[in-house]
Amino acid sequence: MDSLVFLCARKVVSDHPGARRALPLIPAELYPALFRAAFLDGRTLALRDLVAAWPYPVLSLQRLLAHLEHHHRKQHCQGFPRGVCVQTVIIAIVAQLQQALEEPWHDTSERRCCLRLVDMTDLQDYVDSCGPEGTSLLSNTVALAKACLEVSKHQRQHQKRGSKRHKGPGGPSAAPPPLSVEVRADLFVNCTCFGLLREALRSGSSLRLRCRDLRAEELSAGGTVALLECLEPSGVRRVDLRFNNLGLLGISTLLPHLSKFPDLQSLWLPYSNVDVRRLMPGVDSSLQQVAAQLGRLPKLKELNLGSSRLSGNLRQLLSELQSPLESLELAFCSLLPSDLTFLHQSIHAPALKKLDLSGQDFTLDNLLQPLQQLLEVTSASLLHLDLMECHLTDTHLEALLPALCHCSRLRCLGLFGNFLTTPALRNLVRRTVTLLDLHLVIYPYPLDCYLGDRAQPPSGWHLEDAVDRECFAAVAAELQHLLVSSGRAEAVWSTSLCQRGALDYFSL
Repeated sequence: MDSLVFLCARKVVSDHPGARRALPLIPAELYPALFRAAFLDGRTLALRDLVAAWPYPVLSLQRLLAHLEHHHRKQHCQGFPRGVCVQTVIIAIVAQLQQALEEPWHDTSERRCCLRLVDMTDLQDYVDSCGPEGTSLLSNTVALAKACLEVSKHQRQHQKRGSKRHKGPGGPSAAPPPLSVEVRADLFVNCTCFGLLREALRSGSSLRLRCRDLRAEELSAGGTVALLECLEPSGVRRVDLRFNNLGLLGISTLLPHLSKFPDLQSLWLPYSNVDVRRLMPGVDSSLQQVAAQLGRLPKLKELNLGSSRLSGNLRQLLSELQSPLESLELAFCSLLPSDLTFLHQSIHAPALKKLDLSGQDFTLDNLLQPLQQLLEVTSASLLHLDLMECHLTDTHLEALLPALCHCSRLRCLGLFGNFLTTPALRNLVRRTVTLLDLHLVIYPYPLDCYLGDRAQPPSGWHLEDAVDRECFAAVAAELQHLLVSSGRAEAVWSTSLCQRGALDYFSL
């Protein structure tokens, strides 16, 4: 239910001329409510004026929007596109900086803006969830880069004009330093906007762009290095370099440049074209270089090496790390028993909160026992476990259940794409209802719910089109009934992979 303050705020921002006249008279503590109301209802003119008169040095969009209740977010998603509101905030910041440059002594009865820091991180929940109409992380990055360049261009033009308003008979007067605003954001760059972002980061604009999480795709090693060199070192906590075809040589070229980021905790290198199974000259040397360079990242807590074929080389790769990892993603990494044995004996296992071993065929090479041992060692810390598309059958799951049920803190379990039947899923529900923190399970369509020969999954068995919908609906209802009767109605059991991203490492 809305508070009286929020209802009043929505009424105020609905009348833009009235709101604009009233802003200088409104107490500063009411501005957050006005901002939320304007953002929720898409009152872009009111948003612009609120940013221009913001009475605090910090404007954190995520903190302000976190107060919006779920039904408001859903309503907003179906109505005014939220990306437009984000764009409006950016435009208002640019306008404020331009005005401050042109009129440094400007003083009216209106409230003066105190804004110095805008936090635009963690906006995906409020922007991207709307679908095509929402502003993506990429378009936000482009908008911020263009804003930086626009402010920089205005600064140069102002300097060329050599404004005489700041000069007295004795030369330049004691003008205040030019207003600057720092924007903290998560940035997404690919080959289409690489040049634009690099130019913005190097522009010297009074709109200073600071990166927290960087995601770079489809860039060369040289291009990625050039971009990393433009970033302010402090504050960067994640670098995500997926789909960049780097290979071991490219990764060893990049890693030295990451050591300049003192706050780096998360490194993603999935789909980097790493395959140590290829007997090529220099593979051992490159692995040693990468391992040594990873060891120079003292705060590293999360490492994603998805789709890197590491067969038998996990020990060599992780041996130089200075502290335990808390999140390790090794999906489709063609691991051998020696890799899992190393992992369960390593310093990392007791500290792991998130572990992804998806795509590993646990029917081969005696891998099931090392997995059981690994789960036992991680049981006190593990929060998120992915074993998707691991060829697990009812028998394998039964063997894993004792170790799995020892993971008392487990919150999320991914089992989609395995060869399980309805009886196995029933048993899984009954055995795991005692894991009180387990609120999300992504389970596979049962084998007995596929069309055609139900003894074997059909070609494309993981696809929803191959499922007997009526049969599966009955199974899903039965599993839900089991949860309710066990007092676990709040737990979400789903076949939807859209739920899978709910537990990012930094939200654990």
